[in-house]
Amino acid sequence: MADTVAVAAAAADDDPAVGLRAVRSLRVLVERLEALQVAQARSRGWTWEQIAHLLGVSRQAVHKKHASGRGPLRRKD
Repeated sequence: MADTVAVAAAAADDDPAVGLRAVRSLRVLVERLEALQVAQARSRGWTWEQIAHLLGVSRQAVHKKHASGRGPLRRKD
């Protein structure tokens, strides 16, 4: 938790190099948290529409981003 607070504070640093590195770290954190929570929701039977609504995106967008090869109709490359 302290690391997250430090990164968030660094995002407002006057030095653009420090701030931009912090922004990148926060972006990675947000992506990981989103993937974790989407997986949790799906494992509990939530629909793509429910998840998309709470994330503020379309059902298609969240499905494309997080479905990654699951389901019988997905192509196997």
